[in-house]
Amino acid sequence: QLQLVESGGGLVQPGGSLRLSCAASGFTLDYYVIGWFRQVPGKEREGVSCISSSVHSTYYADSVKGRFTISRDNAKNTVYLQMNSLKPDDTAVYYCAAAEGPVTTVQAMCVTQYFFGSWGQGTQVTVSS
Repeated sequence: QLQLVESGGGLVQPGGSLRLSCAASGFTLDYYVIGWFRQVPGKEREGVSCISSSVHSTYYADSVKGRFTISRDNAKNTVYLQMNSLKPDDTAVYYCAAAEGPVTTVQAMCVTQYFFGSWGQGTQVTVSS
């Protein structure tokens, strides 16, 4: 059974950092595009960052570019999202998801969220003083 488990969320002050982890079980991440998405109650889910299976392609939403870094360790079957210079607007539930592919560009997959069939349960990130 394919399963993704996020961890690393929590409460942090503005300007602080967190590293989210997305651990996979039941399958290997090697051939999957992995994405981080976030959602605030009452708003649509947003594609934050995605990484291709080869690590040659990454995508970042404009709102996080220069502050967040996505990486993957296939040996540990884990994908990470390093979040620096956090802002209150970054407060959300963060989900990781997996898609076989890439089917199209990583950016298109991340923005449309199509093809992501396996999702984690989410981890809360709260940025507040």
